[in-house]
Amino acid sequence: MPKKIVLAYSGGLDTSVILKWLQNKYDCPVVTFTADIGQGDELSPIEAKAKNLGVKEIFIENLQEEFVRDYVFPMFRANTLYEGTYLLGTAIARPLIAKRQIEIAKIVDADAVAHGATGKGNDQVRFELGYYANNPKIEVISPWRDWGFESRNDLIDYAEKNQITVPKDKMGEPPFSTDSNLLHTSSEGKLLEDPWIEPPEHVFSRTNSIENSPNKPEIFTIEFQNGDPVSVNQKNLKPHEILAKLNSIGENHGVGRIDIVENRFVGMKSRGVYETPGGTILLHARRAIESITLDIGEAHLKDEIMPKYAHSIYNGFWFSTERLAMQKLIDSTQNNVNGEVKIKIIKGNVIILGRKSKNSLYDNSLVSFDEVGDYNQKDAEGFIKINSIRLKKNNH
Repeated sequence: MPKKIVLAYSGGLDTSVILKWLQNKYDCPVVTFTADIGQGDELSPIEAKAKNLGVKEIFIENLQEEFVRDYVFPMFRANTLYEGTYLLGTAIARPLIAKRQIEIAKIVDADAVAHGATGKGNDQVRFELGYYANNPKIEVISPWRDWGFESRNDLIDYAEKNQITVPKDKMGEPPFSTDSNLLHTSSEGKLLEDPWIEPPEHVFSRTNSIENSPNKPEIFTIEFQNGDPVSVNQKNLKPHEILAKLNSIGENHGVGRIDIVENRFVGMKSRGVYETPGGTILLHARRAIESITLDIGEAHLKDEIMPKYAHSIYNGFWFSTERLAMQKLIDSTQNNVNGEVKIKIIKGNVIILGRKSKNSLYDNSLVSFDEVGDYNQKDAEGFIKINSIRLKKNNH
């Protein structure tokens, strides 16, 4: 039996019920930990909720800067996409939360940690792999796999019996669930479970619809140093401020909505509706600056390992040796990824207008039809003939 538990606490119905369930089942102190990674107004009532449930040790920490600097930006250096579309907004937040939760467990001398992820999703894997990577001996409690509750109505009944306030919008079956941070907002479940049914407009909380976005474009520049953005419109900003600024631009112009069916690590398919406005802009801008600063071998090698890198993050292996090894390789290509990208945003579109760099490998004298340069077009004849040998051999 644990002597003290640190719970990853959001203040919502699920983790409030979990908090009371842990107190009742284990009869030991429960410490709550809430990571502020940019989820907004939902953080404001958390301390009061925890106190009302008898919690004596409450940790609410602003981790936005660390989140973007040490997790989001390194991931973006790989131009990471899971299954071609998903920018991994939920997956990249879990290792940071898990790491800090373990650190807090050490501070308060707790021997167990708990989370509110369900037994059907990816987050249980991400949290728990993160826990074990940072403390192999920690006891992990996953209430959704252990208790007897089978539905949201069961949770509401338990909450009412234990004087836990149930928000009015959570009475009965909720229409869908959401998860937010500075990089994205995800929505899934209930009215979104049928992949044929278009999500209603009220699902989207951080992007204007294309119809309601401005008809006038917005043009701006992003400057990069060593692969990371450092300024927007020549104004230097901290990493989390840059992402917030790009989020604001993207939100206004309807950038970053995707509706996908993804393959979960646990073996089932899941339909998710995601909004990643700033991240979508950043992905386009990064590929633009890399197009003139990376050698063909570097660029293509990065594209080859990116799916493996994306799987590592999606499946919860941020702290694995293979992810760290891939990160070192990726980061080694970024020393010359410096310069500016000029972008136009309009009606959900991210349009690259220009790119420039002191480290540019683009040589106008080589590609121009008006200059000879150092390239002898006659040399291409032998190059083509050598490469045609195997094609000729196969055509008998």
